[in-house]
Amino acid sequence: MTSHDADVLPGTRRALLHRIAVAQRDGRAPSLVAAVRRQGRTAWSGARTCVEGHAPDADTQYRIGSITKTFTAVLVLRLRDEGLIDLDDPLEKHLPGTGSGGVTVFQLLGHSAGLGAEAPAPWWERTPGSLRPELADVLGDRPQRHPAGHRHHYSNPGYTLLGSLVEAVRGVSWEEALRTEILEPLGMHRTTSGPVAPHAAGWAVHPWADVMLSEPAEDLGIMAPAGQLWSTAADLLRFAAFLTEGDDRVLSASSVREMRTPAAPAETGASDYGLGLQIVGGEGRVLFGHSGSLPGFVAGLWICEGEDVAAVVLANVTSGLPAAMVAAELLGIVVDAEPLIPEPWRPLPEVDDELLALTGVWHWGTHPVTLRLTGDRGLQLTPLGGQGRGAAFTYGPDGTWTGQNDYYAGETLRVVRRDDGTVDHLDLGSFVFTREPYEAGTAVPGGVDAEGWRGLAD
Repeated sequence: MTSHDADVLPGTRRALLHRIAVAQRDGRAPSLVAAVRRQGRTAWSGARTCVEGHAPDADTQYRIGSITKTFTAVLVLRLRDEGLIDLDDPLEKHLPGTGSGGVTVFQLLGHSAGLGAEAPAPWWERTPGSLRPELADVLGDRPQRHPAGHRHHYSNPGYTLLGSLVEAVRGVSWEEALRTEILEPLGMHRTTSGPVAPHAAGWAVHPWADVMLSEPAEDLGIMAPAGQLWSTAADLLRFAAFLTEGDDRVLSASSVREMRTPAAPAETGASDYGLGLQIVGGEGRVLFGHSGSLPGFVAGLWICEGEDVAAVVLANVTSGLPAAMVAAELLGIVVDAEPLIPEPWRPLPEVDDELLALTGVWHWGTHPVTLRLTGDRGLQLTPLGGQGRGAAFTYGPDGTWTGQNDYYAGETLRVVRRDDGTVDHLDLGSFVFTREPYEAGTAVPGGVDAEGWRGLAD
């Protein structure tokens, strides 16, 4: 079952259908829905089911588990952008009495607060939230498993605290804040805290026999911000578009970029984690999004910004089907078969001769680099030969540039001129770049040997 098939080529369409058919069969899922978004619209959607004559579609609800955390993170970033909180604030400043020490909002968002992975028994995902009415019931007697800020340690209680933070600052329930601040502005009318028909039922499939067991669909209560939501493939692709470009009604483009910046060192072999978003690399591309699971359901949502493609997979089975992996593979099928056609090269709209004079080869000591002029008076520093440090720089109103990535992120690049106005050197966080290696007559720290360069015989 597919829709919008004209948006992908027949061979791509068949490859996508084949992949989800194999996933549903091998993962023994009662049903599976998948969809792909490309360049602003749904390019393909498909479903597989074990029920003859009936299949879910992109408007059928499934439970999305921990993808809920990304929504909670958006609500927290909104508070920061409105000046109501700071990410470096200790949680206790806004939510006193939790017993979580001095953990910060930032650490909670990136799972580096050192809190436990799960709430105390009984298993919170399969029991009513009414068993844990207070934060103390979620955190237990020993909330802290590791020193705050020292490592990434995924924590469901941590996102419970963030949901309670939203409620404390907003003065409304997490669910109400979610509906009015995210779901309604983005038109996500099929994303809800409880199931709304048409929706799938959750199932467990026996590991050694082809028989099924119904899974309970519990209301998670105070832990809802960690995994409560039900959604559809169509709604999650709308969310994917927002996470790619931002939407000023919800969160700016710069803030959603911040969400997908790694926030803490990941465990060996693990993906990175930003602020409510997982970041994974492979096959020459970087994906961001989130996986999700609750008893009876698995989900995966991945986005490739560079190719402007997103993919989602939802299935109603407890285990056995790696939804996040399949979603990444669907994305890869589209990107590999139908790579994005780049926009034509165009020259800059205008030329600034003073900036143009800065381009070309510079030297940090004996390391050669090139400086290239980009749009909006930006600069790109690139090591000559591919070895060394480089970065993109954005222009500021004070006439300097600020590094945007890697080693030079946040560092200031400025032009240092002689008394006659000519350029002496570039200063990048105290590093001096000259036109020639250790150029004589230029303000190089430590000075330049007056005897100059020499050979062995000298």
